[in-house]
Amino acid sequence: MTLFVDMDEVIADTYWAHIELYNQEFGEQLTLEECYGKEVWQCVPQERQESVRKHATRNGFFSMLKPIEGSQQILEQLVKHYDLYIASAAMQYPNSLKEKSDWLDDFFPFINWKNRILCGDKHILKGDILIDDRSYNLKNFNGRSLLFTSPHNVHSNGFERVNSWHEVAGKLI
Repeated sequence: MTLFVDMDEVIADTYWAHIELYNQEFGEQLTLEECYGKEVWQCVPQERQESVRKHATRNGFFSMLKPIEGSQQILEQLVKHYDLYIASAAMQYPNSLKEKSDWLDDFFPFINWKNRILCGDKHILKGDILIDDRSYNLKNFNGRSLLFTSPHNVHSNGFERVNSWHEVAGKLI
């Protein structure tokens, strides 16, 4: 079976990185809880929103990300049971391509470089399972769709939800 796994907000914690950068830049104390149900840029004053929206265009942004808790251990198990691919819409931020690939080498060395799909739109994916935090990527997928919980999607419905990598393991291993 073919399993596709999104990168940002599924195995790489971009959401928290946005909050940390915002707090560092503006001397604020924005919390994760304040952002539930929204994008981080929607939780800051209007005059600062553009700065947050541009975080992902900065060199080094994707290099600094922390892995989502449990993702390394569970993916290492899943790669033994599935034809596993990391599928990331990396073309939205072209400077992210090398950073994302290097990040995967550092944190997920057991996923071969040939199993990385850095694309522009995930509608091209054809397989059995897709784990993603964005419902728009899941709605056109023909296989089983798992919505990985992220602060921005806590109010989204309509897909089978997984709240952690341990829940993923319970469903797929």
